[in-house]
Amino acid sequence: MNRTQRWLKSIAVLIALSALLFTLPALAAAKQTFTGEVGDAMCGKQHMEGSPAECTRACVSKGSKYALVVGEKVYILDTADKAALGTLDQQAGKNAAVTGTLDGDTIHVSSVAAK
Repeated sequence: MNRTQRWLKSIAVLIALSALLFTLPALAAAKQTFTGEVGDAMCGKQHMEGSPAECTRACVSKGSKYALVVGEKVYILDTADKAALGTLDQQAGKNAAVTGTLDGDTIHVSSVAAK
């Protein structure tokens, strides 16, 4: 193999590796389903006023985001979907199954169902 062929082969390998690196984040962002109690990001597990449902609704009305409490972990729920927000409001203080992509401590919500 001459020098030009080796160089072209090296370029082809680099292109293939680059393509693989760009597809890995997409694979990592696969949808998952999490089941837990619907709360809010400000209070997490420790509600400050009234019942968990009342506190969640009050905090969300003041600008807090909905959250999902799964064991000791609190995930912030990110959605602008009105149907998902309606279900989260109905499930405040209750269990729900949230499907979406996980990004750190945030779930980018694609659907919500009562549990």
